[in-house]
Amino acid sequence: MKILLAMDTSPASKAALDEIAARQWPAGSSFKVLSVVEPSHLWTTSEVPQEAARRAEEVVQSGAEQLCSKGHEAAGTVLSGDPKAVILDQARSWGADFIVVGSHGGSAITRLILGNVAANILRYAPCSVEIVRSRVNLGRTRVLLATDGSASSERAARSIVERPWPAGTAFRVLSAVELILPATRALLEPPFVDSTFIESARGAAMKRSQDAIARAMEMLAAIRGDLSESISVLLDTPRAIILEEANHWGADLIVLGSHGHSGIERFLLGSVSEGVALHATCSVEIIRG
Repeated sequence: MKILLAMDTSPASKAALDEIAARQWPAGSSFKVLSVVEPSHLWTTSEVPQEAARRAEEVVQSGAEQLCSKGHEAAGTVLSGDPKAVILDQARSWGADFIVVGSHGGSAITRLILGNVAANILRYAPCSVEIVRSRVNLGRTRVLLATDGSASSERAARSIVERPWPAGTAFRVLSAVELILPATRALLEPPFVDSTFIESARGAAMKRSQDAIARAMEMLAAIRGDLSESISVLLDTPRAIILEEANHWGADLIVLGSHGHSGIERFLLGSVSEGVALHATCSVEIIRG
């Protein structure tokens, strides 16, 4: 795998580096540590961009050295420009499999601000993206896979299966049962829809979730670890259900596809996937093919 780690000088970026360096990765994986300095014409004095470039160079070199000390192939680079554009361009030109960023950034060097740079990377990245947050659990790793049974969700499950995980890692598969009624039926048959139709739709929604979980559990069975499942029928949005399950279970990492069954579970980038990534209290991976 090729992992592009975008960093600034903030504690969030350092936490992302520490988390990524501590993980197990497929043999032969390589890392590029990237920091982006804003163009000099945006600064008020010539000394500021020079100092920013110096600090950025220290960050990427230190990051590359830390990754190399774990036995990984890693190199650091500092570029100038708009962080959003530079990070995406580097991911495309290098052929990255993952872009990794910290949950926020506080420095004036790259402004990796959650909701700005991170949101644009989530939306436009040509590869999978992870937003890393510091772990709360010091024990075994807990990975929550959210699925709606779509091809995108299956790619997310496959991404988990294809990577090494520490012994004792716990995996949980979650699917949210979402009842969506056709708008035309609601308008044509006051008062909205009859109870028989509602029960039929609810049964179909439950079956979709059960099938999605069964397929994901079958795929994850190849991993040695604690494997469990959860179906939520709460009257809430899929995003809220995923976030609640992650908090309740104590997940360290949420993994989900970039989009899903439009009009069914609505795992659409910009709604569920992006919302989970931006509002979760743990790390989140959005998997693309």
